[in-house]
Order: sequence, then structure tokens, then C-alpha cells
Amino acid sequence: MEDIPKSHPRYESLMTRKKISDAMKKGLVHETGLIAHGRGEAFDYLIGEKTIPAADEAEKIAAASLIIAKNPIISVNGNVVVLTGMECINLSEEIPAKIEVNLFHRTDKRMKLLTSELLNLGASKVYGLKGDARIPGLDHDRGICDSDGIFSSDVVLVPLEDGDRCQALKNMNKTVIAIDLNPLSRTAKTANITIVDNVTRAIPNIEKWVKILKNEDKNSLEDLISRWDNRKMILEVCAFISKKLNLLF
Repeated sequence: MEDIPKSHPRYESLMTRKKISDAMKKGLVHETGLIAHGRGEAFDYLIGEKTIPAADEAEKIAAASLIIAKNPIISVNGNVVVLTGMECINLSEEIPAKIEVNLFHRTDKRMKLLTSELLNLGASKVYGLKGDARIPGLDHDRGICDSDGIFSSDVVLVPLEDGDRCQALKNMNKTVIAIDLNPLSRTAKTANITIVDNVTRAIPNIEKWVKILKNEDKNSLEDLISRWDNRKMILEVCAFISKKLNLLF
């Protein structure tokens, strides 16, 4: 990988793959995280590997929701920490919001490694190690969370999410913001706000919108959010992909 020139048309993609691969060898990413990343890349091709208008609007609504939240939190897994750890920290400080590590393939070692990684990147505090609460209805390890973290939050940003946890969080009356490149996934269809974008673009873009909107009147932000139609947005993304494919073939 080190010999690949920057002029290569897939340079950024290849470097991202290397980052994920190296992180797996260090124990930060589970081996299935490589599969998940590849699946996401395939959908990223379909939207042109850029933030499309529907995604930008979703990121704007996500920012508004995080700003007015009483106890917002960013839930991160291995892939998210490796690809956007610093960006998540920057976003959390701008809102401000908590950060919690939450894993499907949870081990004490991985939890500690990822927590240390975030702290080394500059996070002031990282939740998740305590694991003294459980999201109702989830029997697997993604149901484990901190009572003063995800469990007590009102708005949760969940990049690269599992559909069942997304539904379980909604069942707890939480607002769920999902980042998912697959507009047809359970997560995309379940979340309150779905951002169909690459996490590496979405997190900085949400931060951009937080900076723009954070001085807006709360009533204006609530009105903005109330007019959001997540299903309509997903249909717009699907129409965008369909039109793009028709133009190609």
C-alpha cells in the first residue's frame, strides 16, 4: 500500500482500507468491520462518493436536533473511531455532547483499546466501560451501555448502526440520528433522521451545520426539525441513485 502513488484514482479509498486493516491487526476493529466497510463503499459508489443534497439536508437537521437536545451522545464503534475519531471528538465539543463506545463484538480488551484511542486523540471523557445498564429488548452486547451515557440520553447519533438497536433506542423515546450509506437498510428506515453519506464526510458536515445553527432561536430549530420527513428523504436518495444508473446505462 505504501507504494501506491497519490495519483492513483482510488488512492483515498485504498488508504482508508489500509487504515481499517491496520486497525484490525491492532485489535481496534473486529474482522467483520472490514466486510461492513466494503459494503458501505459499494453504496458510496452509487451516490458518487460525495455528499448529495438530501444528505446535506439530513446533516443540517441532525445538527439542529443535537443542538436542542438536553443530553446528546455520539455512539461509536471500532470503524467509527478509526475513521473519524478526531472528527467525533471535535463534533462532541462543538455541540457539546458525550461520546460512548458501543460494540456488537464487545470484549474488555477492545473497549479499553478504543477508549484509550479516543482519550489519546484528545477526548476529555469517554463512556462505555462501565456498562451498568442495558437497552431493553436487546440480548446481544450492543444492548450494554452506561447509565449516565446512552441509557439516559435523549438524542443519539449512531454512525454505522445495527437496525435492531436503532429500533430499541426509538422504543426508549430517544431521537435516533443514523449515518448509513445503504438507504434500504433497517437502520435507514427506522431512524428519525437518516444521513445517507460516508461517515468521513458526514461527521465534519454535521459539525459545520452545528456551527452555523447553534446561535439560532430554539423555536426556529424545533420548527425546522418538525418539518423533516425521513421517508421522503430516503425516496429522494433512491431516486438519485436510480437516475444516476439510468444515465450510465
